[in-house]
Amino acid sequence: MLVNHSNEKLVNAIIYFVKNTKFCGKTKLFKLLYFLDFEHYSITGRSVTGLEYHAWPKGPVPVRIFNEIDAPANEFKDAFRITKKKTFQGKVMNNIVPLKEFSPDHFTKRELRLLKQLSEEYSESYANDMVEATHLENLPWHQIYEIRGLKQELILYELALKKSEYEQVIKNAYENEELEENYR
Repeated sequence: MLVNHSNEKLVNAIIYFVKNTKFCGKTKLFKLLYFLDFEHYSITGRSVTGLEYHAWPKGPVPVRIFNEIDAPANEFKDAFRITKKKTFQGKVMNNIVPLKEFSPDHFTKRELRLLKQLSEEYSESYANDMVEATHLENLPWHQIYEIRGLKQELILYELALKKSEYEQVIKNAYENEELEENYR
């Protein structure tokens, strides 16, 4: 029986991104988590964190984490301290400070590579750059928000796939889940 470690993965993914990228406030973090989940889904048919994302004006937002930052529950309070920080532009951003060290224990090798790849790719990016990256034509946010006009609605993971890939990825997801569990 496979055990779901999505909460541990979520907390540790946040720690990883906050520690390995610059300017990682709430908006940038949301976009990094979105890329992590949707990239992984496009390969395996499974997200890393188990989050759901909604199409908001500035891009995909994991509403659960959005709410946690404003009113943290115990697990979030134990893992992070949220402070306010002035940006060089004079704006105020949420500063997410990890209270724990990153633990790779619940991640697969593929998930760890993807965390590293995204952190390196967006290390110097600002929140506005991340918003633009999620708004690119034909990406899932664009499909829901712009093309279908479904503002604030759920962004389906299946939109990360080309139609021809969908059935094959779903089939492979079950096989990959068992294989990756064996490589931990």
